Formats: sequence, C-alpha cells, structure tokens
Amino acid sequence: MAGRAPNKTDVAVGERVREFRKDANLSQTALADQIGVTFQQVQKYENGINRIGAGRLMQIAHALNVPITAFFDGLARPADKRRTKTARLAELSAVPTAPKLLQAFSKISDPVLEADVVNLVRALRFW
Repeated sequence: MAGRAPNKTDVAVGERVREFRKDANLSQTALADQIGVTFQQVQKYENGINRIGAGRLMQIAHALNVPITAFFDGLARPADKRRTKTARLAELSAVPTAPKLLQAFSKISDPVLEADVVNLVRALRFW
C-alpha cells in the first residue's frame, strides 16, 4: 500500500533537514549512517520525495543537535483570532510557577475542594 504523496510541509521540512545538515558540516552519507538509512534515502527526504516519519525526524533532530520544532518553525498557517487549547496550554506551561501550581493541585484528593480551587482561580480572572 503506497503512502500519501508529500505535501508542502513535507517538502519544507526536507529543505530544513538539508539546511541543518549543511550547518552541521555533515554529508548525506554521515547523516544516513547516524540515523540508519542510506544516503539515497536522505536525498529523498531532503528533496521532499519521501515523507519523514515522526520517529525518523526525532533521530534526525538528535543527529543534527537541533530541537525537533526547528523543522517546523514558521511553517504554521497564520493564526486565526482563536487560539487552540494546545497553544494556550503550551503558553501557560512556560510560566515559571505553573509546574508548582500543577504539582500542588494534583495533591488535592477531595473532588469538592478541587472544584472549589478551579472556581476560585476562574473567579480571579487575572489572565
């Protein structure tokens, strides 16, 4: 069964792989050896002929010493006025005290108290 053809994002990610590989002064062969594929496969990834699976992209990011998000920076569609819950959660997790708050909240064993804390925080409306 054949997979889907690469789309614009797949091609852009492949181009970023090439950029990061060159920045790291690695040949296609050297990168291929590190991630367990042939240099021809790396060529196909970089040219957008073959899609890169999530696991393989993690290997590439590790080999090139870049965060996996670097392959996607700037590729998102222009945001509409609504933010996704995921984006909001990511933003909130960057708040330095958020982990402490979550840790303390997770220790509440009484469901009524848990609901009261949520209602209290909602009532504060600081954000």
